[in-house]
Amino acid sequence: MAVWEYVGLDGGGKAVKGVIDADNAKGARSRLRKQGLFPTDVYEQRSNAKSGGLAKGLGRGKGLNVEIDFKKYFERVSIQDIAQLTQQLSTLLGANIPMVEALTALCEQTENPKLKAVMTDVKDKVNEGATLAKAMKGHPDVFDDLYTNMVDAGEKSGALDVVLLRLTQFTEATVALRGKLVSAITYPLIMMGMSSFLVLGLFAFVIPRIRKVLESFHSELPLLTRILFALSNFVITDWWVLAFGIPAIIFGFRRFIQRPYGRNWWHRRLLRLPVFGQINRKVAVSRFSRTLATLLTSGVPILTALGIVKSVVGNDIIANAVEQAAKNISEGQPIAPPLKASGEFDPIVIHMITIGERTGELEPMLSKVADAYDTQVDNTVNQLTSLLTPILTLFMGGVVGIVALGVLLPMLNLSAAIK
Repeated sequence: MAVWEYVGLDGGGKAVKGVIDADNAKGARSRLRKQGLFPTDVYEQRSNAKSGGLAKGLGRGKGLNVEIDFKKYFERVSIQDIAQLTQQLSTLLGANIPMVEALTALCEQTENPKLKAVMTDVKDKVNEGATLAKAMKGHPDVFDDLYTNMVDAGEKSGALDVVLLRLTQFTEATVALRGKLVSAITYPLIMMGMSSFLVLGLFAFVIPRIRKVLESFHSELPLLTRILFALSNFVITDWWVLAFGIPAIIFGFRRFIQRPYGRNWWHRRLLRLPVFGQINRKVAVSRFSRTLATLLTSGVPILTALGIVKSVVGNDIIANAVEQAAKNISEGQPIAPPLKASGEFDPIVIHMITIGERTGELEPMLSKVADAYDTQVDNTVNQLTSLLTPILTLFMGGVVGIVALGVLLPMLNLSAAIK
């Protein structure tokens, strides 16, 4: 079966469009009519074929009669979509529903057009005899190495529904942690943006009017007032430096950190920042611990698991320590010494990993480390959120106070001179 996009009318004559899966265009039209829809155009949606992707991206028709589908470029599959799909597939397989039937059910109820097309392709490949993991590996932009390796381990062990349930819990935990971090920085960023616009407004519109009044007295102005006037003049006359300079600096910095040396330098600085460095470190260690525990519990070999963990920790310094740990394992040595030698893991983490290796309970120990660090990150983020508001308020009060002082000082001098 393939996925077909359609454009048509409903029973009330209202224009509708969407996707439906069927063996051919005739079957798609038949299914649409049974749903009370009257299709005017039905065309196949292709997720991988170059010709289909080009036809869908550039449009349909001949000559100048081309309809450009811009929506395609904004379609994406979120981690929440993947978590929901994984949970549904785990439930269906746990109920002893055959794989192809379970995938068919997922294709019918998936609302995301891109994910629907991907799952239809996965279902077709499984129906042709491929394993679920191999079919999913054909869509790396949707299913990463962590996901496909866990599915592969679940298929080989015969406990795919259990592995998918663990994968759902892992994905949901990742979503929750990301949501906390995003919510923690959203409000401060909004406050900083508003504060910046307020300060620019003061320098661009308020201070120039005050400057005209004060300069009309032809008296010497205090140093602070002259500095404020110079900044105001810069904002008004040389605004283009800010408009083009700031984006240029950001672009140059992004290019710098994309290179191996720059990326390594930046990731090391991220771990050394006051307060935020500890948050970055704890998030990276939590990802390392939870991902490794989930992979090992699902039956993924430890060397393969460490190779996957290296790519998901999100920090090159931590990833280098993980890579060295993998080399130790391949040489028959324990995992803890290279992690300790890196200096990036807290002693309690090294101690728990050492105990886990010694007792054969590495997975539970790693899960405990991840839970503890997630709690610490949550508490730290909550404290920062509660502190940032008054800090930003004091900052804005200080800026306004400096501007007010710079304006009042010459007025006080003039008042003294008149007396």
